Amino acid sequence: MQVTIRSLLTACLVSSALLGMGNEASAAAKSVQEQKAEEACVVDPRGEILSLSCASCHGTDGKSVGIIPSFYGKSPEYLEAALKDFRSGTRYSTVMIRHAKGYSDEEIRLIAQYFGTVWQNNK
Repeated sequence: MQVTIRSLLTACLVSSALLGMGNEASAAAKSVQEQKAEEACVVDPRGEILSLSCASCHGTDGKSVGIIPSFYGKSPEYLEAALKDFRSGTRYSTVMIRHAKGYSDEEIRLIAQYFGTVWQNNK
């Protein structure tokens, strides 16, 4: 199940509405699906938008087909360090060095956060 920006925003709105009901009432009113939707709010939707350029080679969830390396299931910390290493030239790649140079530290963090948690939301 791929999390889309629209579903994230909807989940955030639902969660906000439930929080307005009061802690006890909202806890009782939340279904399992609503709780998962609330957890999905933690991921900044900008990360998903930025990840679209990665998806053409690495797949929408980091599971690539073919010779392109997959990074599905890697932690946000690992992915952030790898992207920063590509950007600095510490980690060599003919293509990723060029891609990573186009991102700021904040954008790299958002991409790593998205891909580092997308597999957890698909459980």
